[in-house]
Amino acid sequence: MHRLLLALGAASLPAAALANYPAPDAGALADHAAEHDTIAWDFVEGITTEVGPRQAGTEAEKRGREWAMRWLKRNGFANVADEPFEMETWVPGDLHKAEIISPYPQPLVIQPLGGSASTGPDGITAEVIEFESVDALREAVPGLLEGRIAYVSHDMTPTQDGSQYGFAGPARWVGAGIAAQHGAVATVIKSVGTDYHRNPHVGGTGFPEGVAPTPAGALSLPDAANLERMFDRSGGAAIVMKLTLTPRDLGTTTSGNVVGEIVGRDPSLPPVLLACHLDSWWNGTGAFDDGAGCGIAAAAAKNATAHEQPLRTIRVLFAGAEETGLWGSKAYSAAHIDEPVGVAFESDFGADRIWQFQSNFREANPELHAQIARAVARFGVSNSTIVATGGADINIARDQDAAIIDLQQDGSRYFDLHHTPDDTLDKIDPVQLRQNVAVWTQVVGILANYEGEIRPKE
Repeated sequence: MHRLLLALGAASLPAAALANYPAPDAGALADHAAEHDTIAWDFVEGITTEVGPRQAGTEAEKRGREWAMRWLKRNGFANVADEPFEMETWVPGDLHKAEIISPYPQPLVIQPLGGSASTGPDGITAEVIEFESVDALREAVPGLLEGRIAYVSHDMTPTQDGSQYGFAGPARWVGAGIAAQHGAVATVIKSVGTDYHRNPHVGGTGFPEGVAPTPAGALSLPDAANLERMFDRSGGAAIVMKLTLTPRDLGTTTSGNVVGEIVGRDPSLPPVLLACHLDSWWNGTGAFDDGAGCGIAAAAAKNATAHEQPLRTIRVLFAGAEETGLWGSKAYSAAHIDEPVGVAFESDFGADRIWQFQSNFREANPELHAQIARAVARFGVSNSTIVATGGADINIARDQDAAIIDLQQDGSRYFDLHHTPDDTLDKIDPVQLRQNVAVWTQVVGILANYEGEIRPKE
């Protein structure tokens, strides 16, 4: 990584030369971003310092939208707006406690999962039944969980592409709902993450239609490991836990999507849509997830148009309320479904280096795919035959069957930080962030000045 950027720095134009360069191509602008860009850092440093956590549907998220609008206007974006939508809002409450009553009395570190019901301030005390996976939970003996607490584990490991999230994620996504169907009074899970700090990884859980929500929380990985050792040495004796979680439903509140544009020369051409999400969970400052993503998208839009107006309009979408149910992505698609998108892509996987380029037009538009692949190869980015499906905040592109790009970020350490108190600015590596922005700048520069149709299929 460092050798690559040093080589790029030696080959790239110095800032003074760029200032006098009349119409640099996307490559020159991307090389400059790899060496000098500070725009993405400015965004994520500012929003984490001046706003901090931005729980969906709350006053803190509203402050985040107001801050982002001021930042976009200050950085030359046009048509900046907050597009409101209504959502059902859940907040975590103040009491988050788990303690083993017997046979090994001690406290455990826990946080509620989004959508959890409350135990009430007095908590609930019940025997805990261990399941090594969601599949084991599904196959629970009828009646086993009646009046008991389910504990659901998994064995997630770090991967570059984040694929283990799909393996381990169901423990959080559906575990509590399955346990409730089996009669459990509550569910605790091993956090869906890869670190071993005493920081639970929060995130949303869901309950099937007709199943009343029950209390649900995530243990930190060290506490989950401790609980599993208790089961191993208890000799069959009941493990009894007292669980206290006091989240609340606030009912319907207002969130919103922040949008801004760099207006193109030809309004008849569908725009390039760059997306991220502005909200975060309450327990971190949302630097990796996803303040950096919004900074990357905005920096690429600015860098790629630094010296000339693009042919196509570039629109940034800072989606609201992604974490609690993709509310902003769905609202944006509903509001703009009749406005064709030329191509869309999203940054929502931290701030580390881009390692692979994917599109959904490799076969339908092979010349454009190949052009982009060649252009990003010098940044250490490989080509791929995998068909891009896009991130959570570009529902509109999927709804329109539009062109989609995935710029895959290195996720090797993402799930150490994801949805934890460790999601803070100091975890962002400025060198990797610059490479990320440079790749985005290169791709945006090509697409924003592409005259032909960008089609995902024949």
